[in-house]
Amino acid sequence: MPNADGGWRIVEDDLSGTPIRALLEAHFAGMLANSPAESCHFLDFAGLRADGVTFWSIHKGDDLAGCGALKVLDAQHGEIKSMRTADAFLRQGVAARMLAHILDEARSRGLERLSLETGSSPAFEPALALYRNHGFRDCAPFAGYKPDPFSRFMTRPLRT
Repeated sequence: MPNADGGWRIVEDDLSGTPIRALLEAHFAGMLANSPAESCHFLDFAGLRADGVTFWSIHKGDDLAGCGALKVLDAQHGEIKSMRTADAFLRQGVAARMLAHILDEARSRGLERLSLETGSSPAFEPALALYRNHGFRDCAPFAGYKPDPFSRFMTRPLRT
């Protein structure tokens, strides 16, 4: 039976399934194809399983549509990691659904700010537009990141 939201569901994921591993491998390859390796800050499989990181997958029916993660940096600040939409689901609102989920989860955990690092090349423009449309603004590097022409840093408060 479909959900009231059109069959979309977001679940905490243990990264053990073949489809999610393949999507993350595509994510890693995409980052490396569009930025120098030293400018890629994605979490590998071990990093996505680390303490303080929660990883979710989003599905439409039985199909994997995308993923995203929240890394808690401290009691007030979180970071979005590993946002990716499966190619078959591009431009269907997957990233917006996952981003809304991560924002809600960060608020429920009492975080006051959510930040992210992403690429700066034209390949990242759809992601940058998504984040801008959800209230994220450019900021200085945070959490140990260094200024890098291949990185964009964005943040937004969670309490208004």
